[in-house]
Amino acid sequence: MAVRTTGRHAGDTKSRILDAAETLFIDCGYEAMSLRQITSRAEVNLAAVNYHFGSKESLIHSMLSRRLDHLNQERLKLLDRFDTLLGERLTCEHVLGAMFIPALRLSRDPRVGGKAFLRLLGRAYTDPSSFIRDFLNGHYASVAVRFFDAFQRALPHLPREELGWRLHFAIGALSGVLAGTDTDSLLSEFSQGKSMNDLQLIARLASLMVAALKAPLPDGTQLAAFAAVLGDASEGGSECAGIGGAEAASAARTEGGSESPSPAVSEGEHRGGNMEAGSRQHALHGAA
Repeated sequence: MAVRTTGRHAGDTKSRILDAAETLFIDCGYEAMSLRQITSRAEVNLAAVNYHFGSKESLIHSMLSRRLDHLNQERLKLLDRFDTLLGERLTCEHVLGAMFIPALRLSRDPRVGGKAFLRLLGRAYTDPSSFIRDFLNGHYASVAVRFFDAFQRALPHLPREELGWRLHFAIGALSGVLAGTDTDSLLSEFSQGKSMNDLQLIARLASLMVAALKAPLPDGTQLAAFAAVLGDASEGGSECAGIGGAEAASAARTEGGSESPSPAVSEGEHRGGNMEAGSRQHALHGAA
């Protein structure tokens, strides 16, 4: 089949392929989409894809870079501006604003994706494909590190591994909402049908994340309470409660300074350090 260019300029073939790939990626994810689906939607043949991109992998790289390169450039500009204005007075809200504001601005511009832009971000973060994760981790590593360090400066009370866990969960939850098809209706429901400007929307999106990121570390009493819940919920309730209670008591003593951290805590911190590296990437790829 010849490439269909009737009524169109031949020069827009590449854009049509990218648009088709983006739509299918948002709707289906990387593993479920095929070159046959892309060529059918773009109304081109396989030779056109090979000519412009060479492979499905290269096409997806180009599709993501087309949107995310510009987004992250704008994010860094805004974060640099906040750094210059505030220095040591940089807050968690400012760092989140540097993440949210450029994405919201781009989502209102139909030339760069429009409303589908936020869904693309949500899909990019939540897609389970290692191919997508590896591309994002490699292509935007320096940007992710920059934002993670900014969060660390704004939240100095949090150990880096703890900050990694919190960013991972908070941004992951937000990205899951963005990846859905009902984002607009959810926003309308939350605002009770009233229009929201960018300031109101950003405040709503950030409020839960700010609370989660700023929360104090759990103390011995809280650990003991959750240990009791876990014990009650398990078949071997008394045994689990006893183990959990012992761990909570150890944590409480450590907090009071009478004991050094146990090997289990050190191992947990090590795992948390690994999560820090992952969360640096997640902080950028999927959040609004």
